[in-house]
Amino acid sequence: MSIEQFIEAIKEEKFVEAHELLEEEWRYYKRIEEKNKAKAVQGLINGATALALYRKKRPDAYKRVWDVFKKYNYLLKELDSNEKYYEASNLLELKNKSVVN
Repeated sequence: MSIEQFIEAIKEEKFVEAHELLEEEWRYYKRIEEKNKAKAVQGLINGATALALYRKKRPDAYKRVWDVFKKYNYLLKELDSNEKYYEASNLLELKNKSVVN
């Protein structure tokens, strides 16, 4: 399951790789017009991307992309097995505190 792989990649601070792991799921939800589910997954993707951008010394881009993660976080409730998605979101928040601060 891609969300479990995403969580492992985030734990290992492989933020670019994590981003890629949810791309197919995001495209699937867009294709079947599940807008809220697509945005929820997009938010997680953006959380990982933001941390990668910060590491690449692009703080302005980090801020814009992190804000998208925060904006769509409330939609995680729309996803099946949402406890794993909440786990991913919480992990991104923890990594954000350790990477950015």
